[in-house]
Amino acid sequence: MENELELMIGGPQGSGLDTTAQILTSSLAYLGYGVISDREYYSNITGKHSYIHMKVSPTRIPYDLSYPVKILTAIDAETLFHHYNDIDEKGFLALDEKVLDTTIDRIITMENYTKKMIKDDLMKRIGSTKIRDIVSYLEDDLNIEAIILNYKTLLDKLVEKFGVAASLASRYLSSIPMGIISGLLDINDEAIQYGVTRRFYGRESIIKNNVYLITMIAEEIKSQYGSPLKLPEPKLDMDEVMVVSGNDIVAMGKIVGGLRFQSYYPITPAADESFFIEANQNLGEKKGGVVVFQTEDELAAIASAIGGALAGARTATATSGPGFSLMVEALGWAGGSEVPLVITYYQRGGPATGLPTRGGQSDLLFTMFASHGEFPRVVIASGDHQEAFDDAIIALNLAEKYQLPVIHLLDKYLANSFATIPTPDMNKYKIDRGVLHRGDGNYVRFDTSRTISPRAFLGDNVIMWYTGNEHTEEGHVTEDPILRERMYRKRMEKLDLILKETPQEYMFKYYGPENPDYILLGWGFVKHVCMSAVNLLKEEGYKGGYLHMKMFSPFPKEGVEKILNRVDKNRIFAVENNIMLQAAKVTTLHTGIKIDRGIKKYTGRPIYLHELLEAIKELLKNDKKMEVVLTYGS
Repeated sequence: MENELELMIGGPQGSGLDTTAQILTSSLAYLGYGVISDREYYSNITGKHSYIHMKVSPTRIPYDLSYPVKILTAIDAETLFHHYNDIDEKGFLALDEKVLDTTIDRIITMENYTKKMIKDDLMKRIGSTKIRDIVSYLEDDLNIEAIILNYKTLLDKLVEKFGVAASLASRYLSSIPMGIISGLLDINDEAIQYGVTRRFYGRESIIKNNVYLITMIAEEIKSQYGSPLKLPEPKLDMDEVMVVSGNDIVAMGKIVGGLRFQSYYPITPAADESFFIEANQNLGEKKGGVVVFQTEDELAAIASAIGGALAGARTATATSGPGFSLMVEALGWAGGSEVPLVITYYQRGGPATGLPTRGGQSDLLFTMFASHGEFPRVVIASGDHQEAFDDAIIALNLAEKYQLPVIHLLDKYLANSFATIPTPDMNKYKIDRGVLHRGDGNYVRFDTSRTISPRAFLGDNVIMWYTGNEHTEEGHVTEDPILRERMYRKRMEKLDLILKETPQEYMFKYYGPENPDYILLGWGFVKHVCMSAVNLLKEEGYKGGYLHMKMFSPFPKEGVEKILNRVDKNRIFAVENNIMLQAAKVTTLHTGIKIDRGIKKYTGRPIYLHELLEAIKELLKNDKKMEVVLTYGS
């Protein structure tokens, strides 16, 4: 988009890139810009390549990441080997001069296959894998401006100025990219001070050291290069914004939604949500906030959450694919016993341990059909940070209102990205605990005269029974066929009730003209990249729409059918981060509309705007081509 900027900061895992992203995002948000910062990293504590891909806009929150980037700042040598192809013409490359004579053979943290592929390409292009030669190639062929600094000399100035121990100076290495970018973009000192203070609040010496280093480098950059990438004045219509990760915003939504008990076993990328709640557990209801319970495994996590829900606490647990696999038996128990339980499910690359720190959308079918037997469940998915906040609250309401498990799906891309979003209006959120039994005397927990039976809590002055077997209205074990039919039907009828009572715009939303030439069908984090692609292609004469799916169980069959019937079935393209096009299959299952053309990516990296645009045009120009597989990204 015009007047928007893509940039990247790369370095070894454990070098503080996450901190740099938080400070830079906060500083730009302070100035009024919309920002998205995606964190991509290996499942490695320290050493392997990681990077921050950031997009800044003066007019919107730019979720649609793309390549090439205008700035690449590298903390180490490996970053340039991974991303020399990702820099835009007349862009900027910032490097430490000590890496100039490094060749790719000296990079011990790079996988052999990746190393060979990059080495072959560099030898074919320039006949060398030395960074000095790569820089010369980029300068000569793409007019890229190389900013070569001595990082040690910069850190030495910090040592001299504030007496920082030389052995600790490397901890400030990640502030060097922040200084370079601040100079090129002309981020003022006030914004830098705000970003650093927000990250290190209460740690005055660390704040002082970082601000000095960043502003000193920024001034040096401006004196040599000016501020050639200074952005236009921001025009976002947001009075107050937050800078949050996907994990953080879900945690905030749960606290606002009245969560009282959260169980978890640490797993990537879900654990940060529980850490946030634990750090802020007394910000909830006045009677004691949220109890956060780290269990010995995922079986205990879901079992304790079930216990909390039966005792009357508004309850959730958070996990990822391997953890949810262990929870499946207890999920069936919760479904058969009508337990109001929220499972926040952060998808990552599978199967098995798969890609622990990479993203995916390959678990939709699993969540819809997990556990044996049939029982009602709600499956919803969030497409951005605002939706994630809203959905966290709605999930808790749905679970208690309809007394059933709710699975809230998020992508790793959303979980691990920082974004600026408007501060939510708290007046629009209500807590709905459903039909509660208050009183004593005779009580029938599973009253079949109504779809939703009044719910009493364990410890109330009534008697009730729970079992994993089929049960009578009172909760006793039964195998009577008539009672079985009544109980089974009572539970499953909840799905029809949810469809009837849930606003259509919450279940799905269509963006586009009344009579499009094609429709993209997507869900989760593909939302904004699909919307941007549709808008950009409109300028080239392609009139399209985007159907964003949010609720998959129960499935809003009639509304989705009406949208998809606006185009020829050959012009419906599913866009998903999985190989099976799972949302398309669910749609076909419920509507009968066969969707077998699509754009898929399952590398663990997000779908980028530039590759999606080309894929859509390829499908539009060739009706016989069934799918396009995307692979861009390091």
